[in-house]
Amino acid sequence: MLRDSVRALAEAKIAPYAAEVDEEARFPQEALDALVANDLHAVHVPEAYGGAGADALATVIVIEEVARVCGSSSLIPAVNKLGSLPVILSASEELKKRYLTPLAKGDGMFSYCLSEPDAGSDAGGMKTKAVRDGDHWVLNGVKRWITNAGVSDYYTVMAVTDPDKRTKGISAFVVEKDDEGVSFGAPEKKLGIKGSPTREVYLDNVRIPADRMIGAEGTGFATAMKTLDHTRITIAAQALGIAQGALDYAKGYVQERKQFGKPIGDFQGVQFMLADMAMKIEAARQLTYAAAARSERVSEGSEKEDLTFFGAAAKCYASDAAMEITTDAVQLLGGYGYTRDYPVERMMRDAKITQIYEGTNQVQRIVMARNLP
Repeated sequence: MLRDSVRALAEAKIAPYAAEVDEEARFPQEALDALVANDLHAVHVPEAYGGAGADALATVIVIEEVARVCGSSSLIPAVNKLGSLPVILSASEELKKRYLTPLAKGDGMFSYCLSEPDAGSDAGGMKTKAVRDGDHWVLNGVKRWITNAGVSDYYTVMAVTDPDKRTKGISAFVVEKDDEGVSFGAPEKKLGIKGSPTREVYLDNVRIPADRMIGAEGTGFATAMKTLDHTRITIAAQALGIAQGALDYAKGYVQERKQFGKPIGDFQGVQFMLADMAMKIEAARQLTYAAAARSERVSEGSEKEDLTFFGAAAKCYASDAAMEITTDAVQLLGGYGYTRDYPVERMMRDAKITQIYEGTNQVQRIVMARNLP
């Protein structure tokens, strides 16, 4: 029922704008409005704060179905989870009420600020600093590659509070868009997901109350890594949805397109490509859903789930599969696949980022190797 309702909504209210959103590189406001109106913009927020209280698998299905028609729009529910999960995992009850309640209502989106110009895969090498000043912290630094920056109202920011302790000297904070000293760089000109703004976030003597620290001082990096164990699965879901959208379109196309007097879908070479695409999607889906189930059990207190391995494996496999499947979809459409009149070239461009963000697939392989079950 969840899949059917999200798919119907996505096809009616999000798909019609997907090409225009990509072409104009504009934020998909229609998608945000539709998702908020149907309480699908941040389904992961617990019921205690006015949210839907969806489990990890339900969240994955929402993201997957939105991504099937528009990769950019799927980053609304995905990044709302990424940005707010540190609050859910580690913040005080007071902080949870203050920020999860408006998120659940649709009154503000959340972004996640970890990467910096010189700290990408090596996030522990960040330079952004937070210095205590009485009842406040003062933040200075630059965060790069921040999804939905400038649109989101709330930002989970990782900053160094004790430079001598490396990762154990990093703390997490909630910064608001309207805090004095917060500003944004120009939107990046990207290959894909053009409807989701990616910008730098500048923190220039941003003074915030001390109670906006998430968890205890020095626990920010551990919270950031724990967050990624859960949210890499949402990137797997995004990749899965993009791949499914490409297969669905290609499948319809090969039944209509005739050459040599019959539909090209009747030729064995084309059938083998479709079979491989469908097989990879199903393998990616099973791995992603298994990882989501583990994520949920870990959220409920289980410590025996190999979540770090499964989250990395799902993200890595699903994104590699999505790149292969969307490339094959372009091939199946021939010259038409290479034009912007058809959606598969957009899906191919959108798929690429899933191999890069929330940890490149090379980093995922390192993570997996260190956490072999």
